Amino acid sequence: MAAMRLRDTYDTVARAYDAQLAGELDHKPLDRALLTAFLELAGPGPVADVGCGPGHVTRFLAARHPDVVGVDLSPEMIAIARERAPGLSFTVASMLELPVADGAWAGAVALYSIIHLSPPERAAAFAELARVLRDGGRLLVSFHVDGPDAAAGDTTHLGTWFGAEVDVDVHFLDPAAVGADLRAAGFRIESTLVRDPLDPAEFPSHRAYLLARRGG
Repeated sequence: MAAMRLRDTYDTVARAYDAQLAGELDHKPLDRALLTAFLELAGPGPVADVGCGPGHVTRFLAARHPDVVGVDLSPEMIAIARERAPGLSFTVASMLELPVADGAWAGAVALYSIIHLSPPERAAAFAELARVLRDGGRLLVSFHVDGPDAAAGDTTHLGTWFGAEVDVDVHFLDPAAVGADLRAAGFRIESTLVRDPLDPAEFPSHRAYLLARRGG
């Protein structure tokens, strides 16, 4: 039921989400630098944008890497992603059950893809990402740490979002807790970065970025 509510939420807001966020990387030099560094570390082989939404990060990656795919739970988000980049590969799927063989990917990014997952779901998602990444594959994860009315560890329920009625929870996460979950799934944390919000380009939360390597 939670997955269905999440899918329905993103289907509902897909067009408004794309209209507002399609160009967000233009205003985020640090995000662009992290994504570029991630690609260099991942090296050759398939790279995935997990929770790709309408595909703006996927397109950024694909402009710099020859083998990039996008995955998202929302069919409406994937439809927009395919409209905007018909030459790229996009798949409707859950990050809890990726339709990919073991060790198939050289790297994956999951930017704000884990913010709706409960702790058991988050652990399952990291285990699934570890399964589909090759040994030494890189994972870049980002998430909200806190916000104006929320501390790390809090959960906020959204009833309206992007001007539409929705039913979704947003989890604000402690980087140490996320790092522990990643290590439990078989990742080694290579870098942790927490930055201030960019005003007025985004929601005023502190954001964390964890770069991890599968295996030793």
